[in-house]
Amino acid sequence: MASEQVAFITGGNKGIGLETARQLGKQGIKVVIGSRDKERGAAAVQKLKSDGVDAAFIKFDVTDAADYQAAYDYFDNHYGKLDILINNAGISLDDFMGGNKTSSTAADSLRKTFDTNFFAVVAITQALLPLLRKAPAGRIVNLSSILGSNTLHATPGSPIYEAKAFGYDASKAALNSFTIHLAHELKGTKIKVNSAHPGWVKTDMGTDAAPMELPDGARTSVRLATLPDDGPTGGYFHMNDALPW
Repeated sequence: MASEQVAFITGGNKGIGLETARQLGKQGIKVVIGSRDKERGAAAVQKLKSDGVDAAFIKFDVTDAADYQAAYDYFDNHYGKLDILINNAGISLDDFMGGNKTSSTAADSLRKTFDTNFFAVVAITQALLPLLRKAPAGRIVNLSSILGSNTLHATPGSPIYEAKAFGYDASKAALNSFTIHLAHELKGTKIKVNSAHPGWVKTDMGTDAAPMELPDGARTSVRLATLPDDGPTGGYFHMNDALPW
């Protein structure tokens, strides 16, 4: 079994996930990206390899439970462990520019959003946790958002007070709760669990209106994925700054 560090990044074939893979790879970490589409996954790996990154991909759909066991088997057979899990895949079905439409948010939209942004993250993390326990210092990074901060949503004048996209916001608040609870369970181990707010980044979801470029958008995930032994756990961060829950 390889002794090198290996990272798994869900939704890693584009955007923040792909840039996170590039930056981790530049640190000598083997990166495996999960992609729903095999062709896009293969294309992403070629981009990474052309940049000198040791990369691979597996077909992985966060909403397909069969892929969880396949992912476990892949890392168990190839490495016997998993050092870093970055739960990067996420969706939004809300209209971010349409104002507060909480009272008319469709139940189906809520379910689909939570299936990807919350339930799938819990499930894949639980499935891969035995391999993270085998790593010398496991790291779990949950891609949240500042929009998951209930404190800021409830504070008039905060940067997000008027930005109410109920389905997305609630799913990220639930994800933050998972971070807190899992970190508490694992506090006696070498595994660290943290939530990351990447910032408003130029991606398919963030659009070209976003002020941040991809390299900066990946920095929080990379920092939390490579924390030293005395680094934080059970936290909620953007870059080096802690965010209020």
